[in-house]
Amino acid sequence: MEIVGLHTRPAAKGPLPVRVNGVEISRAAIAREIQNHPAEDAATAARETARALVVRELLLQEATRLGIEADPMTDADDRRETEEEALIRRLLDEEVKTPRADQDACRRFYEANLKRFRSEDLYEAAHILFAARADDPDAHASAVAQAMAAIRSLREKRSRFAGMAEALSACPSGKVGGSLGQLTAGQVTPEFADALSRMQPGEISAAPVTTRYGAHVIRLDRRIEGRTLPFEVVEDRIAAYLEDSVWRRAVAQYIQILAGRAAIEGLTLDAAASPLVQ
Repeated sequence: MEIVGLHTRPAAKGPLPVRVNGVEISRAAIAREIQNHPAEDAATAARETARALVVRELLLQEATRLGIEADPMTDADDRRETEEEALIRRLLDEEVKTPRADQDACRRFYEANLKRFRSEDLYEAAHILFAARADDPDAHASAVAQAMAAIRSLREKRSRFAGMAEALSACPSGKVGGSLGQLTAGQVTPEFADALSRMQPGEISAAPVTTRYGAHVIRLDRRIEGRTLPFEVVEDRIAAYLEDSVWRRAVAQYIQILAGRAAIEGLTLDAAASPLVQ
């Protein structure tokens, strides 16, 4: 279980046993769990694994103290909770109470984050690619020169574009006149996307657009502006996001309070002084 907002630090240098109220988190348990906590180095991975196991032990001990009984659930894929997972779920359901996100809160979030609810612009575009590796300066310069020559030719006669793409482009799209169909900024390189955003429909790029693939001559055929989704369409999604964020913070604080009451050896968890979020 990964709870946002809870941090750990080594209590002392050297390998010390980790215990929670006298219950040891064995090195064997850490070794079994460590694959689920990848990190930059083995020491960090082991520390993060121990942290997760300490949190789990704290929650299981509290569930036992409160006399909570496990009632494992089965999900849509017929996967059944373990006894420990069920105990922790029921504990948090009973002990961590958070408010529902009302419509006013959802609307404030919506109005403050309109960009998050706008669909991407769609572009219909074509290109001619003169391929060159970015780490080959001579080939790159040659590709740019060929692209410039193509642009000059197209200034004289735009209708040459499809034929030139078929004859010269190093992209498979050359077989269909360079057409890339409909695409979004996220489907192309940043340089290509930036060029599209600055072009007008019907325009051919005035200069080669260089990317890691080489030099491109781009033609923008059509732009379909994205639109902002209505509040009513995304209200439920916003409410779920806000409620989950509040719940995660409340759970982190609840765990910090449990840690403050517990005797934890070998690893120090930061404990909260403030009361649990209601």
